Amino acid sequence: MKHSIRNWAMAGAGVSLALALMTAPAQAAGVTDEDILNDQQTTDDVVSYGLGPQGQRYSPLDKINRDTIGQLTPIWAFSFGGEKQRGQESQPLIKDGVMYVTGSYSRLYAIDTKTGEELWEYEARLPDGIMPCCDVVNRGAALYGDKVYFATLDAKLVALDAKTGKTVWRKTMGDYKAGYSATAAPMIVNGKIITGVSGGEFGVVGKVEARDTETGELVWSRPVIEGHMGTLNGEESTMTGTLNASWEGDMWKWGGGATWNGGTYDPETNLIYYGTGNPAPWNSHLRPGDNLYSSSTLALDPDTGEIKWHLQTTPHDGWDFDGVNEFVAFDMEKDGEVIKAGAKADRNGFFFVADRETGKPLSVTPFVTKITWAEGWDLETNKPIVIPEGRPGNPAEADGTKGKSVYSCPSFLGGKNWMPMGYSPKSKLFYVPANEWCMDIWNEPVTYKKGAAYLGAGFTIKPLYEDYIGALRAIDPTTGEIKWEYKNPAPVWGGVLSTAGDLVFFGTPEGFIKAFDAESGEELWKFQTGSGVVSSPVTWEEDGEQYMAVVSGWGGAVPLWGGEVAKSVKYLNQGGMVWVFKLPKDAGRT
Repeated sequence: MKHSIRNWAMAGAGVSLALALMTAPAQAAGVTDEDILNDQQTTDDVVSYGLGPQGQRYSPLDKINRDTIGQLTPIWAFSFGGEKQRGQESQPLIKDGVMYVTGSYSRLYAIDTKTGEELWEYEARLPDGIMPCCDVVNRGAALYGDKVYFATLDAKLVALDAKTGKTVWRKTMGDYKAGYSATAAPMIVNGKIITGVSGGEFGVVGKVEARDTETGELVWSRPVIEGHMGTLNGEESTMTGTLNASWEGDMWKWGGGATWNGGTYDPETNLIYYGTGNPAPWNSHLRPGDNLYSSSTLALDPDTGEIKWHLQTTPHDGWDFDGVNEFVAFDMEKDGEVIKAGAKADRNGFFFVADRETGKPLSVTPFVTKITWAEGWDLETNKPIVIPEGRPGNPAEADGTKGKSVYSCPSFLGGKNWMPMGYSPKSKLFYVPANEWCMDIWNEPVTYKKGAAYLGAGFTIKPLYEDYIGALRAIDPTTGEIKWEYKNPAPVWGGVLSTAGDLVFFGTPEGFIKAFDAESGEELWKFQTGSGVVSSPVTWEEDGEQYMAVVSGWGGAVPLWGGEVAKSVKYLNQGGMVWVFKLPKDAGRT
């Protein structure tokens, strides 16, 4: 029997709630800060996005390994139901026998991990007129205390009772009529819930905010475009940067920099690392200067929101190379020294390794095969070596309606887009989902209008190679060397999971969840889920058995923005399922 409190969550209690609570697994004490900080080490749950605040996406579990992977078996599948499919990019969370997983159109489900039975469902009441740029996706939730939190497409942050699904509070993060939306998984840091916003294509100004987990009240807010004022405890705090230092005139007022992909946190440095999106508009000739702090990684004080350092990976971005990709903290051993480092595979095609205490780059190397906007990175000046001919032309220097088109690599969908990479402390390698595609891109005139698209550019995305677009690449952060790669015909759009079992799990748009040897890249196992996998797998242990879960459902930005690439993958089927696998207790025994 399926138990749902969808209607109750909206209107009132009913019989289905009582039945659901009677059958729900017993829930222990709520999630604590310590639980989140130790998420990578504790194997009986997954209580944070990224399997720990640093975002390494690594598990010390090893029962599923090279020798036993062939016996990994699906045990249940759960459908999100109805016609609301589209892209399913969520990473599940697991606590006390309950899985919390979000679905497209701002839905959240609680599911029994043993049986796959729905315990409750929350469906947001989305208004007409929402404007998500890149599909109706949601990437996951956050757990803290007795609550589960997630963001909705109309830029709301919702706190629910984790046991019942009942709404505890609901707060507005931005005006959806102006173009604000939200798709990222929130993050818990020192008892506060940290969020960003989407909407850079509409000229909204990105920001990172911290709220009280009990009340939802705003603690601090940090806009990421210079000239805007931050707030702390209900009062103005400090200005972001210096007014007009790298933005001319009033362009900073609607300067973009959306913080749409979530962040990471390093307890050793006590810093939040958050990426910022493209400056607005795309037409860079309208906004001379570096346009701080767009297309950057920012290190923020978790108590005040103050910016401690920044690394701008694409100054004066003219290609939509959002800098939102995750900054993953790790300890790097090099030349007999252990360095507190962080790594980021940027949309612009370069793999950055930086000192996570200062933000200073230690190395910058390509992780895609063709980059046309820059020759490389100058570590002395901390600037890219830009190729002037690689920038789309200025319409004002042509006929005033369309600037010179350039063939640019990678495309604006990036060498890596939102899909999270992972790091294995065991293999000491990063596993990076990458794509090889380029674009024709040109600039056009545009003026800001609230709630209207604010691009000033046109584009067509094209595959770079005939035999593959997507690739999973294992990168040595000490050298930037690609140790192995797996090539995929369709573009890859999901995250990775590595384990102490010397495995890397990774999904493809063709519908497969696959396992690769972490050292060699050999494909060891695959399972067809029925729709494209554009989500991030997780693993956990329950009653002495190791489980693995992944969400299946093709969608995201590729079929909407992918041009010629979108046409090449239009045969892929949509879906909306959670698949859960388990290793039999006697696996590996002779």
